[in-house]
Amino acid sequence: MRTLLLFGDSNTHGTLPVRALGQSGRFAREDRWSTRLARLLPGWEVIAEGHPGRTTLHDDPVEGAHRNGLTVLPALLESHRPADVVLLMLGTNDLKERFSVNAGDIALSLERLVRVILASGCGPEGGAPGVLLVAPPPIEEVGCLAGMFAGGAAKSRALAAEVQEAAGRLGVPFLDAGKVVQVSPIDGIHYGPEANPALAEAFAAAIHQHFPG
Repeated sequence: MRTLLLFGDSNTHGTLPVRALGQSGRFAREDRWSTRLARLLPGWEVIAEGHPGRTTLHDDPVEGAHRNGLTVLPALLESHRPADVVLLMLGTNDLKERFSVNAGDIALSLERLVRVILASGCGPEGGAPGVLLVAPPPIEEVGCLAGMFAGGAAKSRALAAEVQEAAGRLGVPFLDAGKVVQVSPIDGIHYGPEANPALAEAFAAAIHQHFPG
């Protein structure tokens, strides 16, 4: 059985759209796109490592340094080795105003994460895991999270193209989640229930295409 590691943020965790700060609802396990993806990939162990608030490589001065994806990635790779493929979908939280980074910077941060994965030796027989690099969908500045992500909507619309260029430089497959799902109008960040089957099907198709056998 092959292993697929999903490395992401709250939208990999399955967080529900929030109407007020401090809410932390989560889709039922059987409804999450990660669980649906596992059902579509017989022969794969699908491991969801989604952490709400996770950034690519930034210590969050408000929500905590433990949100830094680069810091925790090596340990997660080692704890789940051998990992055949890593599905990497991050960047949304980097759009928070507090980080002051643009789409190009976010793509470069994702590129650094991919290079860590490829150099990890945590794939089969000590090789490199495969990587599917995913650009998250554009965000909207609405609801209770609008202030936190002020200025992020415009940046997010440039992100897919930048991430696709990074994937090209790295020679890894790319998927634009913005062509599959949209964020919820409730908070402009998280996905509604309709996104779960759509993402599962799109990711399953990409895994079958790029990592057959």
